[in-house]
Amino acid sequence: MKPTVLITGASRGIGLATARLFAAKGHPTVINYNRSREPACAAAREINASGGMAFAVKADVSKPDEVTAMFQEVREQFGGVDILVNNAAIARQSLFTDIDYGEWRETFGVNVDGMFLCCQAALPYMLQKHSGCIVNLSSMWGQVGASCEVLYSATKSAVIGLTKALAQEVGPSGVRVNCVAPGVIDTEMNAHLSPDDLKELAECTPLMRLGTPEEVARAICFLASDDASFITGQILCPNGGYIT
Repeated sequence: MKPTVLITGASRGIGLATARLFAAKGHPTVINYNRSREPACAAAREINASGGMAFAVKADVSKPDEVTAMFQEVREQFGGVDILVNNAAIARQSLFTDIDYGEWRETFGVNVDGMFLCCQAALPYMLQKHSGCIVNLSSMWGQVGASCEVLYSATKSAVIGLTKALAQEVGPSGVRVNCVAPGVIDTEMNAHLSPDDLKELAECTPLMRLGTPEEVARAICFLASDDASFITGQILCPNGGYIT
C-alpha cells in the first residue's frame, strides 16, 4: 500500500484538488473538513467509486481535542499518517487598524496553531518510522506581504518560519518538511474579489492569468514524492512569476 495522506481543509479548492491527485496516484487519502461536510463526503465517495481509497473526517484544526481525535481515527483506519498536507486556512482582507483581537487570534488559530497541532500529532509516527513528509501551505503574501492583508500575511510568514525550522529539527530522523507558497489561485477564497480585481491580478502576473488548484496540487504532490527525496526546508512557489 502506498503512503497514507492526510490533507487538512480538503473539502474544496487546493485541498480538494490535492486529495483527488493523491488518490489517483494510489494513496489512501484522508479528507479533513470542518464545516463543509457534504462536499468532503461527496469527494470521498467519488474517489472510492473510481477505485481509490478515501474517507472524510471532521476536525477544527485549531482545537487540540479535535485534532487528537482525527489522528486517532486515521490510525484506526490506516495505521498512521505518512504524508501530512497542512492546507486548512482562513483569510480576511481589511485595514490593519480595523482588525480586532478576536479576528487576529481566530486566524492565527487556524492558519498557524492548526499547523502546529497537526505536525505534533503526525510526527511521533513519522519519527518512529524514520520516514515521512510534511507539506505546509503558505502564500506569496507570506513572502512579501500585502496591503490590507497584514493578518493573513503574518500567518503565512509564520508558516514559512515553522517549515524551515522544523525541517532542520526532524531532518536527521528522515522526515522532510517543505512549503508551497502559491500566488493568486482561482479558488473560493478569492471569490470575494471583483472581476476587475481578478483581472488586474492576472495582468500583474507574468503568465497573464490566475493559477488553478490543480497546478498547486501538482507542486504539493511533487514535494511529497520520491522525486523530491533530497528536498527539505524549501519553499516552492507556483505563482506565475508574480514574485521572484
